[in-house]
Amino acid sequence: MFKRSLGTLLPISSLPSKYGIGTLGREAYNFIDFLEKSGQKYWQVLPMGPVSYGDSPYSSFSSFAGNPCLIDLEVFIKEGFVEEDDLRNLESQDVEHVDYEKQFNKRYDVLRIIYENTKTAYGDKILSFKMKNKWAEDYGLFMSLKYKNNQLPWNEWDRDLAGRNEEKIEEVKIMLKEEIEYWIFLQLIFYDQYFLLKRYASEKGISIIGDIPIYAAMDSADVWCNPHNFMLDENFIPILAAGVPPDSFSAKGQLWGNPVYNWENLRKTNYSWWIDRIKVSLKLYDAVRIDHFRGFDEFYAVPWGSLDAVNGKWMKAYGKELFQVLNEQFGNINIIAEDLGIITESVIKLKEHTLFPGMKVLQFAFDNNPLNPYLPENYEKNCVAYTGTHDNDTLKGWFEKLDESTKDCVIKSLGINGYECTDTNTLVYEIIDILSQSRANLCIVPLQDFLCLGSEARMNTPSTLGNNWTWRVKKELLTDDLAEKIKTIAVKNGRYKTACIT
Repeated sequence: MFKRSLGTLLPISSLPSKYGIGTLGREAYNFIDFLEKSGQKYWQVLPMGPVSYGDSPYSSFSSFAGNPCLIDLEVFIKEGFVEEDDLRNLESQDVEHVDYEKQFNKRYDVLRIIYENTKTAYGDKILSFKMKNKWAEDYGLFMSLKYKNNQLPWNEWDRDLAGRNEEKIEEVKIMLKEEIEYWIFLQLIFYDQYFLLKRYASEKGISIIGDIPIYAAMDSADVWCNPHNFMLDENFIPILAAGVPPDSFSAKGQLWGNPVYNWENLRKTNYSWWIDRIKVSLKLYDAVRIDHFRGFDEFYAVPWGSLDAVNGKWMKAYGKELFQVLNEQFGNINIIAEDLGIITESVIKLKEHTLFPGMKVLQFAFDNNPLNPYLPENYEKNCVAYTGTHDNDTLKGWFEKLDESTKDCVIKSLGINGYECTDTNTLVYEIIDILSQSRANLCIVPLQDFLCLGSEARMNTPSTLGNNWTWRVKKELLTDDLAEKIKTIAVKNGRYKTACIT
């Protein structure tokens, strides 16, 4: 359970960087210093796995691996393992966006140079990392085979490889030994850099909240290595695709394209894959947000190949049993349940059974209903309150797009007096302050809202492809004045450096 505190939502990819994407390098340390100055306790990040098609951190090649694009390259320049000139192609004039295509095409060339120049020194460390992380060799083999097969999805590889024929797998392990070690090396470096950063955060009194997508991507080492955990046919084609039905985000629902779990088979293995997943997450993070909590009670699925999520059905999951197993394995887990959307009585009972805090998103509060659960005055203590999430517009962008009657509803519902309709930045801070006054134990604010940025800084628009996940903050915006402004809110509302997880 969280004590009264304040935090910021910012993906690592959104940090400033000379080389096109935020990393685990010096700007991440600077951001931790900024959080400390501003009296905050928590840094919430998005999933950190290697992204696949669409650049979404919620669709990764592995639920265990880190994204090699987040590796700090500058440290290797200082150590003499790569020349600064080798990084020229990664430099970007656009300091506010990630060019994922450039990162994919150019960054791995630099990482390959670093590997070639360090593999002798890192040989024993690679072996040790592989032995301590049983997922690492499967991930290295998966990525090696993806490149060998021109990036085709694994279920389109040779049948023996797709089906993990033991003899064939041992054969390719020998043939691709060097390539597999390269991919494991990248994970070794990622984890080493991350845990140094996490230790620094802990020393500064900052806790990191991670994020776990409920599902694994179809084209991932997770599904390739554990097909029995998912509803696939004999040709390794998913039978059903995950998503959510039509809602306020999308008239045709959201079709995520992930295969759904085979809950019967998960039960037969005593949920070993989930145990492994949570074990790694608890090492990485001080607390974990689990996306789409409703899917642990009932999950929505449509036939594979559907063009939208309209014609789906709800099916039963075994979440209560899963969380009981996890509790027996790990004790009380610091989990935030993403319980947004249409929540049934059975989902509420599941959340109450687990005692996990749910989420309250202020942007959902304004329907002229005084009992709306997203209104700050209606929050319970055991919840995490947000101005918005990565799927929402920024607070400023959201408000400016509202019609006049809804703007009036916002002003009236929050009890804001004397608002000038031209002064949106002041309003943003009024709203942040009101959220911080609420009973919610923890308030999380996207950095874009602290900066009063508009829709140009939105992170993701659900059910769209392109122009998502790219926003980055300019270094000069993270000022001492901004830190002081945030600190004032934290102090005023009893959230200043008081928080810890109990």
